[in-house]
Amino acid sequence: MLDIFRGLKSFIKVSHVQTDSAVFRIHYSVTVLILTAFSLVVTTRQYVGNPINCIHSKDIPEDVVNTFCWIHTTYHVPSALKLKMATMPGGDGGEVIYPGIGRPQRPGDIRYIKYYQWVCFCLFFQAILFYVPRWLWKHWEGGKIHSLLMDMDIGLVAEVEKKQKKKMLLDYLHMNLCHHNWWFYKYFFCELVALANVVGQIFLMDRFFDGEFMTLGLDVIAYSEEDPEDRVDPLIRVFPRMTKCIFRKYGASSNIEVLDVLCILPLNIVNEKLYLFLWFWFLILAGLTMLNTMMRLLLMISPRLRAFFLQVRLRFVSRDAISVIIRRSRIGDWFLLYMLGQNMDPVIFSEVMSDLARRLGHKGKDYSEA
Repeated sequence: MLDIFRGLKSFIKVSHVQTDSAVFRIHYSVTVLILTAFSLVVTTRQYVGNPINCIHSKDIPEDVVNTFCWIHTTYHVPSALKLKMATMPGGDGGEVIYPGIGRPQRPGDIRYIKYYQWVCFCLFFQAILFYVPRWLWKHWEGGKIHSLLMDMDIGLVAEVEKKQKKKMLLDYLHMNLCHHNWWFYKYFFCELVALANVVGQIFLMDRFFDGEFMTLGLDVIAYSEEDPEDRVDPLIRVFPRMTKCIFRKYGASSNIEVLDVLCILPLNIVNEKLYLFLWFWFLILAGLTMLNTMMRLLLMISPRLRAFFLQVRLRFVSRDAISVIIRRSRIGDWFLLYMLGQNMDPVIFSEVMSDLARRLGHKGKDYSEA
C-alpha cells in the first residue's frame, strides 16, 4: 500500500509559495491523496483477491455466479444479526451460520448490499470535489503572491537588487492599499466551499450507506464497551463479509430453479477499515475547518486581532508601526501582507513593513526594542 502512496506523491505537488492556510492545504493535498489511494486500493486484487466468491453447484461455472451476484447485488437479513451463531462441531447448536445469514422474520427484513460496486468511483469523485476549492483559488489568485515575492523569499540577495525589489513592492502596496478586499473575499469563499464540501460529503456517505455512516465511529466505540453476548458488530452490519444471492436458472424440462447462494465479500474487510478511518478523518477535518472559518470571521471584524497576528509574524517591527498599517488598510490588505510574510525572508519582510509604515505616516522607531 505504501507503493501506491509513493506513486501518487508526484501528482500531489504543493508549491513552495504558500497562498492559503494550512487547514485549506489539508483539503486539497492530504485528503485528495488519501481518497485517490483508497480508490486504487479497492480495485487492486493484490490486497483482497477476488472481490466476491460465491458457493455454487458444479454445473454452473464459477465466474458466472460470481459475476452475476456482483452485478445484481447481494443481501443479508438484519434481524439475523442478533441471533446466536452455530458453534464448533460437538458444541451447542446455533440459530444461524453467520451474523445476518438467516430467514427473513417479516416482510422487508432484507437489506441489499449494493454500494460495493461503486466504492472506487465514489472515492475518486470525492477526491475531485476536495480539489475544487483549490482549483478555484488557484485561478482567482492568479500568481499574485509569487509575482510580488520577486525571489525575496531567499535571504541572500545582493543589496542593490534587494533595494530595487523592495521599492517596487512598496510602490505597489502603497498605491493599491484598500484595493484587495475583493481578492480576499474570493479566498474566503473558497474556504467556505471547502467547509461545505467536507460537511456535505459526510451526508453523502451517509446516504451512500443507507443512513449507517453518520454514527459509524460512535457505534464502533460503543460496541467495544457492550456485553459480548448482546452486542452486534456495527462493521458487520454495514460491511457484511458473508451475504446471500438469489440465482435463477433453467433446470431439467425447462423448469425454473431458484438457488440461494452464499457469497463471501473479502473486499468489505478493506472497505470497513477505509471508511472507519474516513469517518474520523472527516470529523477532525470538519472541526478544524469550522474553527478556521470562525477565526477568519473574527479577523474580518477585529482590527486588533489582525494587528496581533501581524505582530506575531513581525517580531522586529514596533507595535506602533503595525497599528498605523492596520488603521490605514483593510482586511484584504492584511491578508496579502500576511501571505507575503509567510513566504518572504523575515528580515526583508520586516524592512518592507517598516518602510510601508513610514510611508503611511509613522514617525516612531522602525524596529521594536524587544
